Amino acid sequence: MSLPAPRRAELLGACPLFSGVGADGIAALAGRATEVDFPAGHVIARQGEIGTGFFIVVSGSVRVVRDGAVLATLGPGEFFGELSVLDGRPRNAMVAAETATTCLAIASWDFEAVLLANPALALAILRGVATRLREATETIRH
Repeated sequence: MSLPAPRRAELLGACPLFSGVGADGIAALAGRATEVDFPAGHVIARQGEIGTGFFIVVSGSVRVVRDGAVLATLGPGEFFGELSVLDGRPRNAMVAAETATTCLAIASWDFEAVLLANPALALAILRGVATRLREATETIRH
């Protein structure tokens, strides 16, 4: 069963990466988003491979692993895949479903098309990524 457009928009709007994005930008992203189900143990993203999607966890949980070390466990509302989608470079970690997991996914080509058509959305996402980078850098220094 597919998530209705208002629910997709709600999930995207609650995502910290899109905190500065207006309703029009969220609606544009929601129009490109699709629901994807993964069984427990399924590898969603492989470290070193070019990423083709951005994901928000709707239900279940995923494990983020880099070079064999578990970095994080992500649950509902959390997201992954944004860096590879934005810069086109290989994934820096593997992400696998810990439990049966449903994600809201946006293919990289759809993500890029929406950003090109909505400069304000691109700026808001840039600010979101910069905020995450700043937080990560400050955490390392302190």
